[in-house]
Amino acid sequence: MDADKLKTYLGFARRAGKLTLGVNAVSTLRGGVYLLVADSSASENTVKEIEKLSRKLSAPLIWTEQLEFLVGKESCKLAALKEQNLAEAILAVQRD
Repeated sequence: MDADKLKTYLGFARRAGKLTLGVNAVSTLRGGVYLLVADSSASENTVKEIEKLSRKLSAPLIWTEQLEFLVGKESCKLAALKEQNLAEAILAVQRD
């Protein structure tokens, strides 16, 4: 996936207040999540937690590198996108 496009889409979502950052923050969500974006450098236990959250929230999960730089939050391993159109755009770009 094109990192610049992903950074742009995640930036749009963050400015719109439609992006939740961090595994702990995402775990408090109850629904309305259209996409999870996870950092591939996450530890084994964090990967298990992320996969569990993906099933719980019924949200697709994509993996990327250096998520913390894409969202501008240090040590961030998970981002939850709560905007359907942006989630669909990211998934469409990822498939290309």
